[in-house]
Amino acid sequence: MTAPGQTDLEAMLAKLAVERRPGVFTYVAVEVPTPGLLAAAHAVITEGELTTIVLPVEAAERSGQPVAVRLAWLTLTVYSSLEAIGLTAAVSARLTERDISCNVLAGYHHDHLLVPVERVGDAIEALTI
Repeated sequence: MTAPGQTDLEAMLAKLAVERRPGVFTYVAVEVPTPGLLAAAHAVITEGELTTIVLPVEAAERSGQPVAVRLAWLTLTVYSSLEAIGLTAAVSARLTERDISCNVLAGYHHDHLLVPVERVGDAIEALTI
């Protein structure tokens, strides 16, 4: 069975739009996630001995977690297939041209980018040209 969604890179880039999720986000890594952290999580990744949680900065601060980075969450609204080739590379190249760091999370239907909050306007501009 083939994963649903767009696989044609040219078509995806032609329709590429970006939505910003409200809020400012950070990453925390914990050995044992607490219910409070999990309740606030927008993404959870289990990595062997640690669990990485992406959550709003306010939730991390309330839980006493360090805030190492402050990130804006962008969603690429193109409905990309999990089998699509080249979208991450193309998006990364556009951000690299402007010296914008990026962390990518793939959802079932959309890709999500975490970029420095102070560069979010530049990132959106780079992705929607």
